[in-house]
Amino acid sequence: MNLEESIRITVEGCDAMLYDIVTAKEHNRNIYRVLVTAKGGINLDKCAEISRLISPILDLNEPLNGDYILEVSSPGIERKLKYPHHYLGSVGEKIKVKNIATEVFRGELLSANNDNIVIKTEFGEETLDYDSILSAATYFEW
Repeated sequence: MNLEESIRITVEGCDAMLYDIVTAKEHNRNIYRVLVTAKGGINLDKCAEISRLISPILDLNEPLNGDYILEVSSPGIERKLKYPHHYLGSVGEKIKVKNIATEVFRGELLSANNDNIVIKTEFGEETLDYDSILSAATYFEW
C-alpha cells in the first residue's frame, strides 16, 4: 500500500473523502497539503482529527524527504479540478476551463462522466474531453 492509499483509507475512516494531495513551497517551508471533503462540508474539528490520524503515517513515510508542515483542509469554494471525480462532484457549479488550444470556457458544468464534460457557456453548450483540458477550476461570482 502506498502513502496516498494509506491516507485515503484513514480519511475515509473519518467519514470524509480525499480530494487531493498537494505539495508546495512557501516562505522556504515545504508544505504537504491534504485536501478533504465530506457531505455537508468539512469543519475545523474534522480537519484536526484527520491531521492527528495521518501524522503518524507521515512520520513513517516522510513525503518530502525532510522538514515539512502538514496542512489538512477543505479544497475551498474555488478549487482546482484535476480528476473525473472532481468534475462529477462539481456538476451544477460554475467552472473555468482552459483547453490545449488555450481557449477559455466559463459557465455552468452541466454534466461529467469518465470521458468528458459539458459546460453551458454564454454561447451554448461545449463538450470537452479530459485529454483536451489544460487546467480547470470552480469559481464563485461575488
